[in-house]
Amino acid sequence: MPPAVPDSAPGVARGTFNRGEAMKRLVDDEFDVLVIGGGITGAGVALDAASRGLRTALVERSDFATGTSSKSSKMVHGGIRYLQQRDFRLVYESLHERQRLLENAPHLVSPLPFLIPLFGRNGVVQKNVARAYSVALWLYDVTGGWRIGKRHRRVGAAEALSHLPTLRTDRLVAGFWYYDAWADDARLTLSIVRTAALDHGAVAVNYTEVDGLLRDSSGRVRGARVRALPLAATVPSPTNPTGPSSSTGPTSPTNPTGPSSSTGPTSPTSLTSPTSQTGSSSPASPTGAFEVRARVVVNATGVWADDVRALDEERHPHSLRPAKGIHVTVPRSKLPADIAAVIPVPKDRRSIFVVPWADGEDVYIGTTDTAWDGPLDDPACLPEDVDYLIGAVNGSVSDPLSRDDVTGLWAGLRPLLAPSGGHHLSERTADLSRRHSVRSSAGGLVTVTGGKLTTYRRMAEDTVDEVVRLLGSAAPSGLRRCRTPRLRLRGAEGLAALLEPRAARAHGLDEDVFSALVRRHGSETPAVLELASGRPDLLQPLVPGLAQLRVEAIWAAREEMAVTLDDVLSRRTRSSIRRAAATGEAAGDVAELLAGEWGRSSTEVASEAKAFAEQVLGELDRAGLGAGSSAERRSAQPGRTT
Repeated sequence: MPPAVPDSAPGVARGTFNRGEAMKRLVDDEFDVLVIGGGITGAGVALDAASRGLRTALVERSDFATGTSSKSSKMVHGGIRYLQQRDFRLVYESLHERQRLLENAPHLVSPLPFLIPLFGRNGVVQKNVARAYSVALWLYDVTGGWRIGKRHRRVGAAEALSHLPTLRTDRLVAGFWYYDAWADDARLTLSIVRTAALDHGAVAVNYTEVDGLLRDSSGRVRGARVRALPLAATVPSPTNPTGPSSSTGPTSPTNPTGPSSSTGPTSPTSLTSPTSQTGSSSPASPTGAFEVRARVVVNATGVWADDVRALDEERHPHSLRPAKGIHVTVPRSKLPADIAAVIPVPKDRRSIFVVPWADGEDVYIGTTDTAWDGPLDDPACLPEDVDYLIGAVNGSVSDPLSRDDVTGLWAGLRPLLAPSGGHHLSERTADLSRRHSVRSSAGGLVTVTGGKLTTYRRMAEDTVDEVVRLLGSAAPSGLRRCRTPRLRLRGAEGLAALLEPRAARAHGLDEDVFSALVRRHGSETPAVLELASGRPDLLQPLVPGLAQLRVEAIWAAREEMAVTLDDVLSRRTRSSIRRAAATGEAAGDVAELLAGEWGRSSTEVASEAKAFAEQVLGELDRAGLGAGSSAERRSAQPGRTT
């Protein structure tokens, strides 16, 4: 095995992020570690392993970050409420990782001030409430919150109103101000994957399913049997917005491992390939299966982790208790917050976030935290979920929201660890641990589960430590030292010069537009804009009313492995979860823009645009936000632009 290779110079690629080339390497190469799952955890494992010098591959059945990793609250935080659960270690670890993210990905992760309004009667807040918040925030600072460079402070009612003017003045008494951080979760995940591939030589590919595990003569897991999904199968249909149903077996693109646990595990014996089993070696074949050989396989599939374990262990472990969280987007004109706020939920032992998007005029509200036992690939956002969030906000503001104000939404599942035997099973998923677990099976499959967005790097470090242990003497020297604590993500270098006013002028763009581009692409921003050279039309908004530019769709197709409209409009940009109707209207125009990039006909992309528009509007309908809600949604027509 070759020794670890030193990093390339910052910004200089030593690998590729091309789907065709990646598929060829999956067939031809043998790897030290194969990571199953392209969410934030799998991406982190791939980067940690590749940066240590391990030959690394990652396969994702859908698009990168399609599951939980694009549907979080987008908070990079310690979690004040975990102090209430006395989980001081988790808070300390999370705040430590928050600081590392602020340093390693300053273009994607930024400090965000939070307001906690204090309500009372006759200008007096209950002393026990104020004292509880004060103690919690001091503990937060001491545990590591101060690392962001600022400590919490108490503010008066006037200052609180200056940041959220619609707070109820008849009850508002004062507030607390503290700092955490924010990140676009999907773009952060993508950046980690691209850093692993471009800067450290990992192989990463989306829309490639695992339908079995490979074993050697001793029964050890030594790779996986995978299948390149036909991209046509990934286009949502109006009757099945998530793609092919998991009930059809292991071909659901939104389920990386096969049927969800809600329908019972697929027989492991029918899916686990013997070492001698072969198939078509051509990944170009839409249905051709081929083998990926690896010394160690890591299961980093989030809420689907138990299904992968079932392939290995011949039984379903039921180690996870998924929790559903939904968020809704509303116009900032209806909820005029210029910083984030923590709003208490009336008659509930929890709070929700109100968070302004970093660019544009949108604010999102979340999250719910409820047990989910439905299909893992389709957590439904239901009318009662929307009503819960709207009702929570309306208890604290003077200008109430209604369903008609909602312009976008998203729902995701948290892979929470179920209590072990003998422990009390809480009815509230909010009480379950956000800690993570790394385990190896008798056959050598490494599974990482639990955790949270903020601690992905630590989860990856613990996982790769276990991989190195399993490799034993076969591992090159020096691999026990994790390199990611100070490893900057691609796009993080050279930001200072790009944030100067003259940088925007040099590119002929408004300062706000240019700085927003830098927050999405970092030092790759000039390369993104180079694609628009001589094409001023590409500097127009991709979706009316949102900050993303048409050139970013071209960049996504060429440089970010975006191969469907859903990839571009839901994850490379976040258009569909912010302005669903407007995004549906723009789908036809975006499809025409990308037809040549994808080598598809106008008829093919028009069909995909129609299906995508019906999908996003169907999600609104299911949440009780369809016909009869806002004029914007009622006017949406697939293929139209304004």
